[in-house]
Amino acid sequence: MTRIRLQFVHEFRDRHGKTRRYFRRPGFKQIPLPGLPGSAEFMDAYQAAVAGVTAPRIVIGSARTLDGTVNAIVAAYLDCSPTSCSPFKILATEAKRTRRNILENFRTLHGEKRVFRTEANGRRAMLLTREHMQKIVNEKSNTPFAQRNFLNTLHAMFKWAKAVGDVPDDPTIGVTRVKITSTGYKTWSEAHIGQFEARYPIGTKARLAFALLLYTGQRRGDVVKMGRQHVYKGVLTIDQGKTFGQDEAHLEIPMHPKLSEIIDATPSGHLNFLVTSFGKPYTAPGFGNWFRELCDEAGCTDVSAHGLRKATARRLAEIGCSTHEIAAITGHASLGEVERYTKAANRKRLAHSAMAKLIESGS
Repeated sequence: MTRIRLQFVHEFRDRHGKTRRYFRRPGFKQIPLPGLPGSAEFMDAYQAAVAGVTAPRIVIGSARTLDGTVNAIVAAYLDCSPTSCSPFKILATEAKRTRRNILENFRTLHGEKRVFRTEANGRRAMLLTREHMQKIVNEKSNTPFAQRNFLNTLHAMFKWAKAVGDVPDDPTIGVTRVKITSTGYKTWSEAHIGQFEARYPIGTKARLAFALLLYTGQRRGDVVKMGRQHVYKGVLTIDQGKTFGQDEAHLEIPMHPKLSEIIDATPSGHLNFLVTSFGKPYTAPGFGNWFRELCDEAGCTDVSAHGLRKATARRLAEIGCSTHEIAAITGHASLGEVERYTKAANRKRLAHSAMAKLIESGS
């Protein structure tokens, strides 16, 4: 018999001396393969197993998870296996962590509840209604930001579940939350910038971290990944983590001369521009905590790393850059926040112009 080398095919002799063959792939159910290798019967069964038709992936805890429950939908959404179509698996690491925590807490409270029922005519009717979701959101009254993150996460999951046919409707549509009145992280002023630069001279790691934030306008999670391998012919190329997979994710930012000067003046023997005292790349939260301490030592206690991203947008707006020009640097997926900077800058320029005219008129 000609032996054919096939992946995941195992054979052994049973106690009667007969050779038996099985498709055995890590993480998938084992199934027997009929016939001889190379025969039509064998190859049809093998191809079906490879495609996952007859040898589906083993889902941990599936025996304890009932179809149509919150548990089942959350488990499917959090599935990061190669065969999963869930958008969760392409999120940035920090976004995954945040969403996973929210969803795990959600199914701890509601996991056994059924999301929908199937009626006699085959039509599926939602049991988890918008009214139920509104009550759940209302109960999350600790902060408006917690409500926003919770609702955004649940909406992303149910939108996907509806698209793939796991649920008949998205119960988060139309659900309201407490409006966020805060403007979020405070934007660095020029006074803040000057104060930080005075405390940390060029050549220090603190000044390099500051310059990377200020002259690229990127989030801390993207700044910690930057290295010389991302710079070619004076252009910094980066794929943003938060908007991974979107058009806005890929950015090509010309290097500011001051940033190039600071990079060249700062000793570094590592692939990443910024590493910990142990020579390892920073995590986004770890970098944020370290930079928080730097700000406090510089007397900039009311601003943080993310505020420098806002300062970049503010500076660009104040020199007359359009909304789309600013977004081409910062990579904002939504232009709403960028537009606030351009409007504020326009008001500032118009105020100066109006006052100059008033003075010239002698009024």
